[in-house]
Amino acid sequence: MQLYGAARSSAAFRVRIGLNLKGITAKQTAVNLRTGDRHATRYRALNPQGFVPILVDGDATLTQSLAILDYLDETHPKPPFLPAAPAERARVRALALAVACDIHPLNNLRVLTHLETAFGLGEADRLAWYRHWIAEGLSALEAMTGGHPATGAFCHGDAPTMADICLVPQIVNAKRYDCPLDDYPTLTRIFDTCMRLPAFENARPERQPDFA
Repeated sequence: MQLYGAARSSAAFRVRIGLNLKGITAKQTAVNLRTGDRHATRYRALNPQGFVPILVDGDATLTQSLAILDYLDETHPKPPFLPAAPAERARVRALALAVACDIHPLNNLRVLTHLETAFGLGEADRLAWYRHWIAEGLSALEAMTGGHPATGAFCHGDAPTMADICLVPQIVNAKRYDCPLDDYPTLTRIFDTCMRLPAFENARPERQPDFA
């Protein structure tokens, strides 16, 4: 397998965690999101969106982090990323999508760059934007997990799932931008539990060769 990613990309971070949890080693190819790497014709041939991550597995070229995680779960079932019961699987997916669809897209690099170039927002305004959507999203996630009977050591039960794989990169980014986290005791507890596992810790941006 070959993983095209970037150290600071939340989506690539998710896939690195997933690969680690499954015990899969993939050759990593760094893509610089701040230069022309993702706009190169060769890269666009792999992913017309120009995003990371891309996972190449034999003849399969896969994009979108959650689709890649589903693929890894189907091709390497142990340990599972999703519970067996349909309602429980739906809960885990809802938690994962709350991050991947409702928080992350508003705060990724291309959006922050567009706020600057198209609307003239300075650093302070972009930071306020970032923190606003982090607070909106994490407040909802805290309500979805705190006190819920299915929440255990992790977002769902006592083993990491796709929900934790999505949560951890978002908390790392929140810490990077000094977002207040005191109002999210359940999420920060789960984060700390995850980071005690090598699969999560070794996927951190700081541990990647292209980290800068």
